[in-house]
Amino acid sequence: MAKVAFLGLGVMGYPMAGHLAAKGHEVTVYNRTAAKAEGWVTHHKGDWAATPADAARDCDFVMACVGNDDDLRAICLGENGAFAGMRPGAIFVDHTTVSAAVTRELEAEARTRGLAFVDAPVSGGQAGAENGVLSVMCGGEVAAYLAAEPVIEAYAKICRRLGDSGAGQLTKMCNQIAIAGLVQGLAESLHFAEKAGLSISDVVEVISQGAAGSWQMANRYKTMEEDRFDFGFAVDWMRKDLGICLATANDTGASLPVTALVDQFYKDVQKLGGGRWDTSSLIARLRHLG
Repeated sequence: MAKVAFLGLGVMGYPMAGHLAAKGHEVTVYNRTAAKAEGWVTHHKGDWAATPADAARDCDFVMACVGNDDDLRAICLGENGAFAGMRPGAIFVDHTTVSAAVTRELEAEARTRGLAFVDAPVSGGQAGAENGVLSVMCGGEVAAYLAAEPVIEAYAKICRRLGDSGAGQLTKMCNQIAIAGLVQGLAESLHFAEKAGLSISDVVEVISQGAAGSWQMANRYKTMEEDRFDFGFAVDWMRKDLGICLATANDTGASLPVTALVDQFYKDVQKLGGGRWDTSSLIARLRHLG
């Protein structure tokens, strides 16, 4: 069992840290809002710290799941940042979805301090985190990944190293690109069924058994039909991720016309007041258009 710090107790980090404690790891948590960390300790075996540096002190692994590039820099750097508290040889594992650029920047800084850094963004949403069945896509040095993998397995269904530093983040971009187009296609299919006077449940029962079937269809069609969008990943966060995808595509020369279009559709959803709705709310936009 390892001594682990977990930084960031949002809808993903809270249960992920809980799985680490349940597996017997010695866990210290940090959250920007201290009350959340205190609350976690009342439900799980572990401790909490007032700063990332204090949480990370003497730990074998420091895991993080925060909001964006700036949030990640803030918890890593400075006198109260995790890097300041980590001992040489310790491994920082970042589960945040951020740019590959900030990942490489922080990995380089970690190396100068004798630390290892693994980028390990996740897919599977809140349900995947709560049930411990996330897909974890990793980048970084082989030795660091191999050391971290048994700890990550506390909340992973699958965990793979895809390459050097930044490869995990690039793979997460592939994931978000695929989801964006798929959810728009599903929204259009269900909207078309409604307009044609068909039963959505009957249509999905049939087409889900063929090539059109997907996780999104199986898990979201009913709530999409009922205009309920309080499940899963929020539109605001999806737009953040798609912005990273589009910026990276501009740097690499990749063409992402559908992703760019769906990003604008999500902007329309935000204008409808749906920034905190989940990503399946693309169908609300179509209904609004008539």
